[in-house]
Amino acid sequence: MRMKNQLPLSKDERELFRESVADAKKLPQDAVAHCRPKPKFKQIALSRLLQEQVNASYYFSDEYQPLLEEEGPPRYVRPGSNPFELRKLRRGDYSPDLFLDLHGLTQRQAKQELGALIAACKREHVHCACVMHGHGKHILKQQTPLWLAQHPDVLAFHQAPKAWGGNAAILLLVELAE
Repeated sequence: MRMKNQLPLSKDERELFRESVADAKKLPQDAVAHCRPKPKFKQIALSRLLQEQVNASYYFSDEYQPLLEEEGPPRYVRPGSNPFELRKLRRGDYSPDLFLDLHGLTQRQAKQELGALIAACKREHVHCACVMHGHGKHILKQQTPLWLAQHPDVLAFHQAPKAWGGNAAILLLVELAE
């Protein structure tokens, strides 16, 4: 089968090619197909996962209003943490390893899922995660930063760069146990 951009070979050129490769020998196939070992995932009981989710959402209250800056995008740095982390989040220096999409969830479900995300980050040793709250009626968009600021394992969060959702998402840093 001839390719589009390939020039046709004359009869002499084909004969010259056959003569030049006449002494060639077929190479034996010595490549070894390696089997990948199956990844060893921790088998965590469903009841334990549900309990983690409930325990982690315990920190979120609708009555408590943490003091967050009103001007600009939602952002927070835990007192005593490095404020430079916030700048790194804003610039997109961190890339999230876990993503949570809150679209279509109620506030109660969203709190549980946020708790589960933070618990999963700690369990899987993930430092940065992305929470996509969307625009919608602005309920989850307003509540998500308030809930995240209450959790003791959240080091910082900032509105996500455009690559990870822009003003419809938040990047957060989770404190990992040493």
